[in-house]
Amino acid sequence: MEIASLYHTQFLQELNELNLITEKKQEIPNAVQYKIKRYRAPEKWQYQNIGQLTYHYHGTNHAENKIELKFCLIIQDYCNSKKTTCDFCKNAEYTNCNDLVPTIDFVSIQITHNHLKQFFSADQYSSFVESVIQFKHHENFSTSIEFNNGILKTLQNILNHNYSGSFENIYFNAQTQMLLLQCFNQFVNNANTDEMVFNCKFLATDTEREKISLARNILLEQIGEPLTIKSLSRRVAINECYLKKGFKEMYGQTIFDFYQSQRMEHAKYLLYTKKMTVTAVSDQLGYSSISHFSTAFKKLTGLKPCDLLNY
Repeated sequence: MEIASLYHTQFLQELNELNLITEKKQEIPNAVQYKIKRYRAPEKWQYQNIGQLTYHYHGTNHAENKIELKFCLIIQDYCNSKKTTCDFCKNAEYTNCNDLVPTIDFVSIQITHNHLKQFFSADQYSSFVESVIQFKHHENFSTSIEFNNGILKTLQNILNHNYSGSFENIYFNAQTQMLLLQCFNQFVNNANTDEMVFNCKFLATDTEREKISLARNILLEQIGEPLTIKSLSRRVAINECYLKKGFKEMYGQTIFDFYQSQRMEHAKYLLYTKKMTVTAVSDQLGYSSISHFSTAFKKLTGLKPCDLLNY
């Protein structure tokens, strides 16, 4: 089936006629916007896994400039148990679970200019992808996204996790950032491959990549606690220099930039969705003063913390 079917009237009509099981969405201003819908799969379904990246350009109207990722995952197994936790699925004994139902999952993610500008490396851009990220490319376009192992795993992480509340928001933001990086990596290479070639030779081994991944997870789990590169490297048993270089190559950001961006995205959630005070958010994220937090928030988001409270 052609990728255009993601926007095809017949495809959308057939999708909306399915039995909706769950729906989740987030619409925080200047943050990642997403909608996730899970449908019960029919006995016969003519479409395959579909992925698409769409670039929306509206000139100097930055509020309308965005990159949209859409995915439709066909026939996933979803536990429909009414219990809080299913004993079989909790122990990964899926074949014994009587509550598994086949599903079709539809994911739509919108990433705005105001969100992406925190990743701008410089005022000048030297590649097509950088011009897209900075919204310097002046023509709208769509391109298909192939389902390699990395993209499929990240989507499954987004769709199937046990987090809730604040940590769910932290987790989702990080996974969305990873998904965008994977899509652009595929876009750059213009090839369907599951193998990534790293400049850092030590990343050729699974063990070293797992250490970098563990460091990233620690940063997310301790989003409000002060962490140093030195302490982080000790916890994951890797040289500080290797940790910094490996992290930048695997995730496209320095450790500090990643940590700061995740803190500010979570701050948006706490301010807009939870309606927490600026003081409370500053304390929860580990800032020594409200002024330090407000300065960091304004630098990365272009907004004052109190602006989100007034939406």
